[in-house]
Amino acid sequence: MSELKGKIDFTLFISVSNANPNGDPLNGNRPRINLDGYGEISDVCIKRKIRNRLQDLGQKIFVQSDDRADDTCKSLKERADSNEKLKAEMGKKKKANRDVCASLACEEWIDVRGFGQVFAFKGEEVSFGVRGPVSIHQAVSLSPVEVISMQITKSVNSEAGKESKASDTMGTKHRIGFGVYKVMGSVNVQLAEKTGFSQEDAELLKQALQTLFENDASSARPEGSMEVCKMYWWQHKEKTPAVSSGRIQRGFSVCDVAAPKKFEDYQIDWKLDGCVEPEVFDFV
Repeated sequence: MSELKGKIDFTLFISVSNANPNGDPLNGNRPRINLDGYGEISDVCIKRKIRNRLQDLGQKIFVQSDDRADDTCKSLKERADSNEKLKAEMGKKKKANRDVCASLACEEWIDVRGFGQVFAFKGEEVSFGVRGPVSIHQAVSLSPVEVISMQITKSVNSEAGKESKASDTMGTKHRIGFGVYKVMGSVNVQLAEKTGFSQEDAELLKQALQTLFENDASSARPEGSMEVCKMYWWQHKEKTPAVSSGRIQRGFSVCDVAAPKKFEDYQIDWKLDGCVEPEVFDFV
């Protein structure tokens, strides 16, 4: 495993067509929008998809979805205990070395050394945290989005009996007609050195981002309704480049579109003097 060559910045433009990219559970699972009408996708949602893709690529993941678990562990505590070295070190209780615990966790799971993780379990005297080098912003749409709601009904009773809900129980399903979202992120070298996040891990992250919605289809997100359309990847030579991540993201210019129907309706350009040229992946 080789050390990270330099700081990394990345940007993805993803399209959503007749799908719910990230429902808000406190708002009837409606697609998230801000007060100005722009669509949003939480950073937690994006990290979940990255973890799933890294898992598909054969990497060990600590925070796994229950429906995608590839081991017999039923909780994070069980998964942590499945690492014998980590379990032995944490078993020393007050004498446990938290730095050693963090190092063992980072060595075992790529999402721990990438995103970081808090290890704090009920009944355990030892707790520790790992601060990861990979940071992800919440995604925001380039234009305001329209939320479309559809009334639906069940076609069968859930349970038999008088008190059960009838088969014609009403429900509501929400979706975005069309939208293009911008995802931003970076990889910090100083933190990568502490967690052991390597250049090979960065290449796996790049591959996961390019295929972010593979094996992610659901009723709310039918196959092909969400896709990565364009990706920018900046591999800097320095640990701390002269050009900040904020300036890099402000280097984008996007033309205003009144009623976008497809990704090609947008004219997206990037230019910033004094910055390394990005590796651009165009999937449209």
